[in-house]
Amino acid sequence: MDIEVLGALSVRENGAQITPTAPKPRQVLALLALHADQVVPVSALMEELWGANPPRTARTTLQTYILQLRELITAARERSGVQGLGGGKWRAAKDVLMTMPGGYLLSSGDGRSDVRMFDHLAGLGYRAMDAGDFAGAARQLREALTLWSGAAFADVQAGAQLEMEIKRLHESRLCALERRIEAELHLGRHREALAELTVLVNRYRTHESLHAQFMLALYRSGRRSEALDVYRRLRATLVRDLGLEPTAGLRRLQQYILAADDDPAGESPFAALSVHAAKERLAPTG
Repeated sequence: MDIEVLGALSVRENGAQITPTAPKPRQVLALLALHADQVVPVSALMEELWGANPPRTARTTLQTYILQLRELITAARERSGVQGLGGGKWRAAKDVLMTMPGGYLLSSGDGRSDVRMFDHLAGLGYRAMDAGDFAGAARQLREALTLWSGAAFADVQAGAQLEMEIKRLHESRLCALERRIEAELHLGRHREALAELTVLVNRYRTHESLHAQFMLALYRSGRRSEALDVYRRLRATLVRDLGLEPTAGLRRLQQYILAADDDPAGESPFAALSVHAAKERLAPTG
């Protein structure tokens, strides 16, 4: 089974599309696909579909959606024949979408999941960063980010469970993006990073790591006054919107630039502005 959620939802069994068009069954499949090969509790599926106040018929209705999904799997098999489009053997619908104690499990078999691939490649990138292999880190993280074709579950009507998962996936993507840019700055690709960082700091107007990267890229591109302007605008936004001053790491970077230090990354500003910090301010605008 091939599962894609980093953009539009797509679930294929042996190459045949089994994604429903009806909103509610689509939500059910989305949550099962994200947690493929794990039991998704009935309670989680009911919360996704109906929130904190499910109707009395909720469990029966959920069972109906499960049956509809199995019917799609069976219908796809009949259209494609016993051999799937991908050349593999078809599994019975109940072996693909399994009823388990307390919930349901979508079995991916030996298929591909874009989320799992993203996590794997990003993990390789992070380990390369830790080892000082910035070229390898940039390459792995760039490959991980190409798996995204849009917002996660872009065409799914999301309930409470999926909304939480979408936020988690978004933060994972942003983390990988920051680390990729950091790796490229270590490689001296400052001018190349400017266009992308211009867009990112306008979207995440209180995100300090991105602003630090933008300041560093501007400064090392010979645009010192613009780098200092970025700091001033960020500080004004933080004070006005959050009642906070910039962190110590960002203030140090400003001081490096004010002093026209030849190498403001001598003590890396990213050490203080770690993309892994739990206190990051992730407030997209627009």
